[in-house]
Amino acid sequence: MSNNSNTVLGILAGTAIGATLGILFAPDKGVNTRRKIVDEAANTRDRIADGASDIKHQVVDTLSTKKETLDDQLEHIVSDASHKAEDLITSLESKLERLRAKTKKLQKS
Repeated sequence: MSNNSNTVLGILAGTAIGATLGILFAPDKGVNTRRKIVDEAANTRDRIADGASDIKHQVVDTLSTKKETLDDQLEHIVSDASHKAEDLITSLESKLERLRAKTKKLQKS
């Protein structure tokens, strides 16, 4: 994701620099050149905002997917632990019944 954002920012910066240099070296009146620079700066700002928005959406989507995966894994772990706890309780109850039976048998003797 970091490489994507660096690439997008590099392309946008290169485009802005190239357009600005092209405008500055083009033979035109100063007023027109300044207007072109302002327009190009506004366009570049909009492209950067769009790029940042796209990156934000990618991050949100990735985090959402990771959260869902983590939730599923946590649910699986809790379910496994619950089943193991039930098995342990059943085993302990069985052992307790055997001990009670032995105790009862010993008390009768």
